[in-house]
Amino acid sequence: MSALLAHIKHLFSGTPRVKSEEGLTDTQKADAIFHNLVAEGQVPGLSVTILKKGEIILQKGYGYADVEQKILVDPKRTIFRIASISKCITGLALGKMMEDGIVDVDASFYQYVPDYPKKRYDFTLRQLASHTAGIRGYRGKEYALNQNFSIKDSTAIFKNDPLLFQPGEGYFYNSFDFVLLSLAMQEASGMPFEDYVAANVFDALEMNRTTSPSVSSTTVENSAQFYTKRSMCFKKALPVNNFYKIAGGGFLSTSDDVARLGQAILEQKLLKKETYDQLLSSQTVAGSTTFYGLGFQVSQDAKGRSFVGHVGSSVGAYTNFFVYPEAKVMVSILINCTDPKVQQRLDEAIDAVLHL
Repeated sequence: MSALLAHIKHLFSGTPRVKSEEGLTDTQKADAIFHNLVAEGQVPGLSVTILKKGEIILQKGYGYADVEQKILVDPKRTIFRIASISKCITGLALGKMMEDGIVDVDASFYQYVPDYPKKRYDFTLRQLASHTAGIRGYRGKEYALNQNFSIKDSTAIFKNDPLLFQPGEGYFYNSFDFVLLSLAMQEASGMPFEDYVAANVFDALEMNRTTSPSVSSTTVENSAQFYTKRSMCFKKALPVNNFYKIAGGGFLSTSDDVARLGQAILEQKLLKKETYDQLLSSQTVAGSTTFYGLGFQVSQDAKGRSFVGHVGSSVGAYTNFFVYPEAKVMVSILINCTDPKVQQRLDEAIDAVLHL
């Protein structure tokens, strides 16, 4: 027992003291909230970049990229899993393919992947990108697979299962939709999905520290250590290989690079306005909004303010990416821990910033 206590004491030695948030407003309050999430042992580390009208109003690393080695988070260099923010990246890549005539989002998926097992109903790329195709979600431990699957090979997990509903008549959020979407994009472009995205999104937006894990390795230089929260400490998360689902939840990035993505959306760089209108318009099912576009949540925050972006959760990661068109504010928050249940505190910090 004494050895265990000594180990815990070592892990938390140097943990910052909790700051008073009383009387604080704007970025000072947000900064204190982020600081306290580490000081209170809620998260091991987080990286924050917030822009307003293209200018940085808060960019900082809090806590540790690696708790054991006491490596601090650097918002420009520390690489995090960005979970479902990956879907927004895929959305932009899809938009580029649409503009270049490589794909038709309203064409059948089978037009691009004819050897996929036929289902009772046909479904389109638009339905995959908007979670209205009827593809099932994870079962059991599929959420945390650690196998060297290619995108195409990974479809064996679910390809023989029936659709959950007739495409276009329901909404079911899942990442297998984006496995199929990336496969279609890969087949249509004639190049690996990750290479197309790197050339047409990352290079174009100078997202120089954004990447995908390789099919055979998850090791990336300057990567944070990924954790799962326990009652008294943070335990290293189970190893996973997210290559096969890079389109829906596998990309890795810095909060600085994710901010570049958000600013490009605010300024409508890379794509035409008409294309952004498609990506950022909520789809409807039976006359009701799904609050989801093509790769983007199109919704409202805890205070009812409209945003586009994504919340992400995966093994060893929890992320927020919010773009507020009216306020011209872009929020990028990356945490190196499986969902630590701190969204309410993140909402408080974002609310403080939006009151500027």
